[in-house]
Amino acid sequence: MSDIKTGNTDLINRSGLARIITICMGIFFLMQILFPVSLKAQGDLLITPRRVVFDGSKRSVDLNLANIGKDSASYAISIIQMRMKDDGGFETITEPDPGQRFADRYVRFFPRSVTLAPNESQVVKIQLQRNSELSDGEYRSHMYFRSVPRLNPLGTEEIRIDSSNIAIRLTPIFGITIPVIIRSGQQSYKITVTDLELGYRNDTIPSLGMTLNRSGNISVYGDILAEHISPTGKVTRLGIASGVAVYTPNSSRKFQLNLNGEADLKSGRIRVSYSAPSDVRPEQYAEAFLVLQ
Repeated sequence: MSDIKTGNTDLINRSGLARIITICMGIFFLMQILFPVSLKAQGDLLITPRRVVFDGSKRSVDLNLANIGKDSASYAISIIQMRMKDDGGFETITEPDPGQRFADRYVRFFPRSVTLAPNESQVVKIQLQRNSELSDGEYRSHMYFRSVPRLNPLGTEEIRIDSSNIAIRLTPIFGITIPVIIRSGQQSYKITVTDLELGYRNDTIPSLGMTLNRSGNISVYGDILAEHISPTGKVTRLGIASGVAVYTPNSSRKFQLNLNGEADLKSGRIRVSYSAPSDVRPEQYAEAFLVLQ
């Protein structure tokens, strides 16, 4: 519900110049962070739901945007294209990968920009169009909500002349992306969990590595639960990760789950289950076991 933001403001000085120039620049990089609840926030913007899926007879979806900050904020709304990497990260693209289809030409949304006062909310409506042109399978694009920086009016900021420095001020720009998915016609998928491997971060924190393998013509999205089963049959929860996706056309995704270490991991088994989110119909995608020795 992949996220976009810039780094901290820096001042870069250079000696030997006769005057000072101040330049405001916005630099951003893409991030897709999945949250364990059905809303998503970046900066002071809160969005719910965190993903849009058109399936069956659904033709429109309302997104609720809320400003949870103390100042007014403006956001420009657009659609971008992204690919998921094997490690679950995202990067922007302009052309689809083999087997990937974009959803942008089949949806429209309004408004295209919003300005929200503190604690104010607004609905952005997304509508499906030209659905008769859709083939079987899945189409995906991402809505991008980009913060519009507030600029000081001309003449309100004093510029000091210093013959020894040039300053470049980097202005942070925050944003957030959420997937927009269209599913049409016959749909199929198959998921397996393989390559279970127990390791330790910093030699102390247990971590379970795994590979999620996907086939079929649609993405999958759900929760991963790891449990320890002792030799006597006692079940202890080790960890859970919510909102884990494997998007088309990816056939696999590497995933690392941190464990709580509340069980003896030298004996028994670890059971891993990948299931649909609890707010939809119960469905277990896949299950795997790791025997501890």
